[in-house]
This record gives sequence, structure tokens and C-alpha cells, in this order.
Amino acid sequence: MNLLLFLAGLVALVVGANLLVRGASRLALSLGISPLVVGLTVVAFGTSAPEVAVSVGAVLDGRTDIAIGNVVGSNVFNVLFILGVSALIVPLVVNVQLIRQEVPIMIGASLLLLVLGLDGRLGLFDGALLAGLLVAYTVFLVVQSRRETAAAQADYVAENRAAEPGAWDAKWPAQVALIAAGLACLVIGSDWLVDASVAFAKALGVSDLVIGLTIVAAGTSMPEVAASITAAFKGERDIAVGNVVGSNTFNILGCLGLSSLVSGDAGLTMAASLLSFDIWVMLAVALACLPVFVSGREIARWEGGVFVAYYVAYVAYLILAAQQHDALPAYSAAMLSFVIPLTVVTLVVVLLRGPAPRPS
Repeated sequence: MNLLLFLAGLVALVVGANLLVRGASRLALSLGISPLVVGLTVVAFGTSAPEVAVSVGAVLDGRTDIAIGNVVGSNVFNVLFILGVSALIVPLVVNVQLIRQEVPIMIGASLLLLVLGLDGRLGLFDGALLAGLLVAYTVFLVVQSRRETAAAQADYVAENRAAEPGAWDAKWPAQVALIAAGLACLVIGSDWLVDASVAFAKALGVSDLVIGLTIVAAGTSMPEVAASITAAFKGERDIAVGNVVGSNTFNILGCLGLSSLVSGDAGLTMAASLLSFDIWVMLAVALACLPVFVSGREIARWEGGVFVAYYVAYVAYLILAAQQHDALPAYSAAMLSFVIPLTVVTLVVVLLRGPAPRPS
């Protein structure tokens, strides 16, 4: 029964995100708002809406570990699994703006979360700071978008054009109805997902944090999975990468910012294991993007394979640690003394070589 509830919640989140993006995009374009601005704000929010719904819902239910674990786990999942699988399908082109601007901002947001969490909680001030930075970041993107070339805006209009005059969703009442239906699905889906996840945690004997870092994180990242892998199959490889990087920044600033504000004076308590391990993994994954992205400005298939392998290793560690398995010490020693150092050396060599010339 809990599995059915979890799957139903997951479906409701994906459907709700799609309805919200479609309705909000159509309404914004009908009102004459720039299509580029719609993409940078409405669509970016839509793909991260499940994370917001689940994290805020978990806080309201008193499950702060799920709220924080969902965001940290989603960010790790987005880079290692989604980009890894997408790169295995086809090598992913990395836009220069991502290397120069978006990835450093993602790394900065990850560092800020680590610093804010050093006292063991995210309070109202922390939430206000994160939310304020999200607003500032959005305004910055809107101002920056006005400098885009006419060709770039035309490309975006072609992909995200307003509804045809005769279409059923061409009128604003239908567009508002789509938004309302999307929000309703997100609220209902988040409740189901959180309830089922808590039941899983109790049945498996693991903490809410582990469930949030794994099952819930993967579940709420389904819109990003669909968007990035579909973009990779279509050859829109820059979209596949940009979607992940943008979502990670929004998850930290938006999801945790709103969750901290909703938590009130109590704030969000951060587990010791989160501060000593999982947030550092999230930061390391963000930092690893720079040398990988710089190398020829693409994510090669072998790099995608490494990403996926590391995600499997990360989940395996969480499971072994949760069960206090006898194999945990040997597994940890192998990762710390061989696998991770070898990967770090490889990334440093790749970074020092610099970007390879791209074929004309």
C-alpha cells in the first residue's frame, strides 16, 4: 500500500509540475512577458516544484530531515545520475556561460549552505538570506536576458511559443485553471510522497535523512530526469546541462529558503551526518563540474560513466552506513585511499590541460 502511495505521489508531482509549467508559460506569454524570462523563471521553478512541495510539506509535518535530505540528495542525483546517464546517451555540450557564470554560482550556493549550517540549523535569518538571494539571482537573470541576441530569443520563442488563438488553453481562464490544477497536484503528491517515505523509513529501519537523500531525492528529480534525457535524445545537449545546473541552484536558494521560513522560530535542524558527509559530497560534486565541463567544453561518455558509478557508490555507502554493515570499514577505506584520490588526480590533470579546441 505504501509503495502504491509513493508511486501515486510521484505521478502527481510530475503531472503537477507539467501542468504548472504549461499554464504559467502560456499565461506569461499571453500577457506579453519575454519568452526568455519565462524560461529562466517559470520553467526553472516548474522543474524544481516537486522539491519545493515535498520539502515544505515535510517541514509542516515536522520531518525536517526529509526536507533537507531531499535537497542535498537531489543535487547529488542531478549531477551524478542525470548528467551521467545523459552523457552516456550522447556527449553533452557545455555552454560557455555555464562554465563562467552558472557553475560558479551553483558552487557558491553550495558553499553558502555549508557555512550557514555549521551551527547545526537553518533559522529564519538563513531562510530569508537564501530566499533573498534567489530573488536577486532571478532579477539578475532577467536583466541579463535583455542583452540576448534577437536570434537567441527567436530560438526560445520557437520552442516555447504561446498557445495558438484557437487552442483550448489560449484564454487566461484555462491558463489559470492549469496553474491551479498543477499546484493542487503538487500539494497532494507531496503529502503522499512524504507519508509513504516515512513508512519506508520505519519498515527498513533507516532514518528519514537516508530516505530523503535517496528515494525522495530521486523521486522529486523526475522532471529534471525527463527534461535532460529527452533533450539529450533530441540533440539539445546544452539544455540537458543547463537544466541540471539551474535546478541545483534553485533547490538550495528556493527550496531550503522557503522551508526555513516556513519552519518559523524552530528552524531546520541539520543532522550531524549531513554536516560531516552529505553536504561535503554535494559540494564536491559541484566542484567536480568545473574540470569536467572545461575539458573540451563537453561531458564525454567516459566522464558520464564515472558520474553514474560515483552515484551508485554514494548510495551503496548510505545503505551500508544505515545498516552498520560489517563491510562498511573496508568499503570506506577503498573509496578514501584509492578511488577518490585517483579521480581527483584525473580531474586536476584534465583541468590543467585546459579546454581542448572544438571542431569547427
